[in-house]
Amino acid sequence: MTDEQAAYRAALGPERLIGLDLVRASEAAALTAFKWIGKGNKEAADAAATDAIRGMLNLMDMCGMCTIGEGIKDEAPGIFVGEKLGSWKAGSISVSIALDPIDGTTLTSKGLPGAVSVIAAAKTESPEDSALAAVPSFYMDKIAVGPKVKEGTGTIRFDVPVEQNLELIALKLGKRVRDLVVCLLDRPRHEELISRVRQSGAAIRLIGDGDIAGAIAPSMPDSGVDVYLGVGGSPEAVLAAAAIKCLGGEILARVWPRDEEERKSLEEQGYTEEKLKRLYTSRDMAQGDGIVFAATGITDNAMLRGVRVNGHIARTHSIVMRARSRTIRYIDAMHDLTRKTIHLQTEGVHSRL
Repeated sequence: MTDEQAAYRAALGPERLIGLDLVRASEAAALTAFKWIGKGNKEAADAAATDAIRGMLNLMDMCGMCTIGEGIKDEAPGIFVGEKLGSWKAGSISVSIALDPIDGTTLTSKGLPGAVSVIAAAKTESPEDSALAAVPSFYMDKIAVGPKVKEGTGTIRFDVPVEQNLELIALKLGKRVRDLVVCLLDRPRHEELISRVRQSGAAIRLIGDGDIAGAIAPSMPDSGVDVYLGVGGSPEAVLAAAAIKCLGGEILARVWPRDEEERKSLEEQGYTEEKLKRLYTSRDMAQGDGIVFAATGITDNAMLRGVRVNGHIARTHSIVMRARSRTIRYIDAMHDLTRKTIHLQTEGVHSRL
């Protein structure tokens, strides 16, 4: 390689080279989870997808450290914080990894739309560094908006009524409040918020699970969603932040203790009342420009189509994006299942689906 070629690659960013490998890993998780769609066994689906994504990531030429792993909230068979991923060869790129082999395990088991496999990688100076925030709470309160709402004067805030935020969002989008579409998780904890949004005249798109895609949707062109609101998983907030940073949107989040027991636990970890009120932005949760986000649809969702199988051909729909260049690529792939193999970590070999 000439000095000019080396300089060109350095200017592009070394994280550029791992994007397609991340897509291969998310594709593997989605393809492996496909056979469990609608089978009523979310644990088996999660275990299969985790095995596939771990096996594929460990083939990558990187020094990866899991910052946010699967299984944090529900003790699923996951990839956990501190786990090493990749080849760890000398000279390999160092990255923080955040992932969820299936965001929407219940949706997958019930055959419902909204399930997706997601991975975020952020370049670091050394494997011990972290560029993706490890938020200690199970849940965070979130507001996610697209680039048009982020730009210009006036900002959305947590310390104002939801009606005020909706009026500002409508103004920036050149819409009426009654024309807005608000995405929310369908949970009892959101009853009051849902009521107030409906009283404002805005429409609501309720989702049963899978709030990573829901939070990203306002930043995606033609998603039909203008804002995401409500309480969802903390790991999901960070994964969404990585994608939203690549898209130029914004997500605001703050710790949301489930009960007094969790609040006391957080306080024992050093989270004072002031820290519990801290406002996290996309820049706080996904640091730097060396961020790559990849996702593959398992079932149809707001961002991607799900896996389709016709005879021996499987078709996947994926997205990969980079924060440095804000390049977004859709990958529509066809896989010949008579030849397709996936490296499963438990077996240590490439196995047929």
